[in-house]
Amino acid sequence: QVQLVESGGGLVQAGASLRLSCAASGRTGSRYIMGWFRQAPGKEREFVAAISWSDGRTYYADSAKGRFTISRDNAANTVYLEMNSLKPEDTAVYYCAARAGSYLFSSDNRYDYWGQGTQVTVSS
Repeated sequence: QVQLVESGGGLVQAGASLRLSCAASGRTGSRYIMGWFRQAPGKEREFVAAISWSDGRTYYADSAKGRFTISRDNAANTVYLEMNSLKPEDTAVYYCAARAGSYLFSSDNRYDYWGQGTQVTVSS
């Protein structure tokens, strides 16, 4: 089992930055993929970014490219999502997810472990 706890969400104005954190515990290891997803009210959950624990490979949704950066601190068992130039349409609950393996999936049904989510609200 893997436990994931997100933090760092909040209410910010458009153009601001936020850094989300996802602390992992339990049966973690280098052969895991970590992903960030988000779900806005009335919308389906969507992929944001993913990273490989072992080699740091990353994969981004088009909506995240150029503004968001996913990174990891292996020693701290923590994955981050740095979000810059935030827009009102980035408002959502952001979830951290994990799965064993090496392929950077963007489908949420490929991930086995999920955090409780952290709310990000961007005002205009």
